[in-house]
Amino acid sequence: MKVRTILQHPQEVIGKRWREDQPPEQARILGLARDALLFVQDTGQRYPFEDFRKGLPSVALVQPRDDFPALEERMRKTAAFFTKLLDDPDARGEDELIQVILDTLRFISVTGQYEAFNRYLEHVEAHAPPYVVAAFNTKQEAQAWLDNHPAPPCFADILIGNDYHAVMYDRETNFRRLPAARSINYYLVDLEGVSPPVATASFATHEEAEAWLRAQPNPARRAWVKIGAELYLAAYHPNVNHRALYPLSMADGYRDDT
Repeated sequence: MKVRTILQHPQEVIGKRWREDQPPEQARILGLARDALLFVQDTGQRYPFEDFRKGLPSVALVQPRDDFPALEERMRKTAAFFTKLLDDPDARGEDELIQVILDTLRFISVTGQYEAFNRYLEHVEAHAPPYVVAAFNTKQEAQAWLDNHPAPPCFADILIGNDYHAVMYDRETNFRRLPAARSINYYLVDLEGVSPPVATASFATHEEAEAWLRAQPNPARRAWVKIGAELYLAAYHPNVNHRALYPLSMADGYRDDT
């Protein structure tokens, strides 16, 4: 399974078992498995994960962590669910994909990423803007970071100013690029259905809105504001301490693609 798809195909196992009328506990288990795969993917850890799977340590699937007892318990229940699924006749032919899910849980646990994963879960639950691993003011700063990084995150998103860019990295050829990404455009389309765009604050100018957003001690991860006659998403990326304003018009031309 190629590094680019190793974390995507197991989602099929989860989707196959997702039911609208499923018990809440099963929804939590399947949701955690889904988000564990997305966490490793969105943080650009495909290569570390691939290396980890080649030399899997002989340790328990989930390591004890007293500082995150609720998350540890959820991970244990999720690991138990998918371990049992390996012996389910209805899961015949899915062994490899199920094992990727189990290895993802072990990877997060053994590498001590409980805190980072917990923050990511908060990000998902808030339906926050697409996750980024770094933010830079200029393309030059971002390029210098990429050029000097010993092992860049693979296919993760970063911000340059307020613009999304993808980190393209191939360690075999040392190929490195920062192409523009359309993550925020599709997110805005999706958000219209989740959070109808009703402004919580209005401003005459972009500068006034930026000043207001900077002054918030603990801003919401997302909020609608109006600047003049146009709606904007006020976004906060706490893991990189970045605040941005995205016009809803960025969704124009992308609605039919979702």
